[in-house]
Amino acid sequence: MDKNTIIGLLLITAIIVAFTIYNRPSKEQIAEQKRLRDSIALVEAQQAEIATELGSKQASTSLSDDSVLGQGSSLSDFFRAGTPYNEAINDSTSEVTILANEPVNEEIVVLENDKIRLLLNTKGGKIQSVQLKEYLHYKGDSLYLFENDQESRFNLELFNRNSLRISTENEYFTPIKSTDGKTVIMRLQNSSEQYIDLVYTLPEDEYMLDFDIRISGMRNGLHPESLANFKLNWEQKVRQQEKGRAFENRYSRIHYKYDKQDDSKLSESKNDQKELPDPIKWFAFKDQYFSAIVIADKPFNNTILTSQLLNDSEYIKNYKAEVWAPVEISTESDLISAGFKYYFGPVHYNTLKSYDDGVSNNSDKLELEEIVSLGYKWLSWVNKWFVIPVFNYFLTLNWGMGLIILILTIMVKIIISPLTYKSYISSAKMRVLRPQIQEIEKKYPGQEQDMMMKRQQATMELYSKAGVSPMSGCLPMLIQMPVLLALFFFFPSAIELRQQSFLWADDLSTFDSLISWSGNIPIITRFLGNHISIFCLLMTITNVIYTKYNMASMDTGQQTMPGMKNMPLFMSVFMFFFLNSYPSGLNYYYFLSTLITIVITLIMKKVIDEEKILAQLEENKKKPRKKSGFMARLQEAQKLQEKQAREQAKQNAKRNYRK
Repeated sequence: MDKNTIIGLLLITAIIVAFTIYNRPSKEQIAEQKRLRDSIALVEAQQAEIATELGSKQASTSLSDDSVLGQGSSLSDFFRAGTPYNEAINDSTSEVTILANEPVNEEIVVLENDKIRLLLNTKGGKIQSVQLKEYLHYKGDSLYLFENDQESRFNLELFNRNSLRISTENEYFTPIKSTDGKTVIMRLQNSSEQYIDLVYTLPEDEYMLDFDIRISGMRNGLHPESLANFKLNWEQKVRQQEKGRAFENRYSRIHYKYDKQDDSKLSESKNDQKELPDPIKWFAFKDQYFSAIVIADKPFNNTILTSQLLNDSEYIKNYKAEVWAPVEISTESDLISAGFKYYFGPVHYNTLKSYDDGVSNNSDKLELEEIVSLGYKWLSWVNKWFVIPVFNYFLTLNWGMGLIILILTIMVKIIISPLTYKSYISSAKMRVLRPQIQEIEKKYPGQEQDMMMKRQQATMELYSKAGVSPMSGCLPMLIQMPVLLALFFFFPSAIELRQQSFLWADDLSTFDSLISWSGNIPIITRFLGNHISIFCLLMTITNVIYTKYNMASMDTGQQTMPGMKNMPLFMSVFMFFFLNSYPSGLNYYYFLSTLITIVITLIMKKVIDEEKILAQLEENKKKPRKKSGFMARLQEAQKLQEKQAREQAKQNAKRNYRK
């Protein structure tokens, strides 16, 4: 150890000693601390004496060692901050006596209608279980969003003016049920004037219930922070409800909507957390087909949302929400309150949208239907205004789901048939010119740049004279793409397909298995999962056949880049790996769509006379024809490219000559 190090250590030691001496309490401070400890000890002794006199009855007012009120504190200590000092001294024993007869064991209270069944637990006064009566788990059991304390959590945190904190999840409430059975009040009571109510009201034939927090007798006793906002915590483990875990996980996420603004969401593919200082109107704990949504009467001031992926075999994700809810203080009574609504139900577009019926101001609409995954905003209008209304109409006819999808597919094909016809005619025009294209290929053979440019220029000249546009076949395909993509998003989100069977498929909302296996097979399991879907396999086989036929019939004779010729075939096979885990209803639609396309193609081939098309093109060559803007620009670009190529060739020749 060198000299500088020794000096440094000595200086540090001297500073610590000096700081300790300087901060040593004075005799007066030591005496005050002793007096405070003696006072605390006296209070604890008095509480112990009261507890001995009351015997076992005192247990109902004392919290466990795990209580947030702290060791030696009681529930009445929290409420006493809202009671005048003299009254609190005189009535403290009577208050304990009032609560002595209240139960401390957990009690379950049932609140239900024809759609949902809720179990309320007196411990914490919370919703312990939610059952959706109209739906079943994929294994055939009753469907629960959550069922016990390990799967859900609700907690209200309050501070009194002495900064003593109470956490409702640790307290035992007294249930008060209305005569009509639609309302249950969970009451945490200190006296007839001082209590905390959690009020649940479930209307008939509804998925949505009202939830209110009401605090009485604490207007002057709560901490200013609790008088402004209630701090609440919600937590839920999301059960695996569907057979396809990976696919269900892809559609499970937390959604939320900013007040009077658009909705947003957390990532579904990774752990995610967002702190939202801006007011939000609601947040949703969503899985693929069901959701728990919390809607505030007044937008939450601050919100922290957390989504965590789980590897548990029974659960897919863990959701958490920590919110600060603005309170309302009554001017007529000593009541502090905050109101909410719970939605426990299906992710069904029309059901969710119905909660905005009668709301004229768009900024006031809840827009809960936005949690339904219908595609990108520029695309979802196709599903909202066409697919869903037509689909719902067919459902009213009580047809089988297989027939409904067939009719829907035929309707889509009829709607886009003019575009299909135009695309076919464009391809037919290019196909009848194939012999002339082949002549151009022979005239300008080889892959040299100069030859390729001359060949391309001659081909464009031929198309221009004949009145054929190579792009005319692509445009109809692009126009019909929004409809095809919209259906790709619609089928995985349509809860109507859930547990609906057709042919060998037991559930059109998930994959149908021809072959399934357990364990991990390298590469195969990664891309296919542990199954092979029958409808997906049929769709792929049909698509490959159609692609090969189409490639042969649509061959215009033009040379293509190496590998590009077989690209359509490769994409057809790739779709099998991509869609194997998708709903069998979607693959059934694609299978039908490809079959109908083949039929339409064969009909067009029989009906359309290609000799007449060729004759018309030959007539077009004889007429003076003004070039289209696109063709003119294309030919101009080709000439410029050819000129640059010649100059480049000259420069290369000069360099080679110099060498």
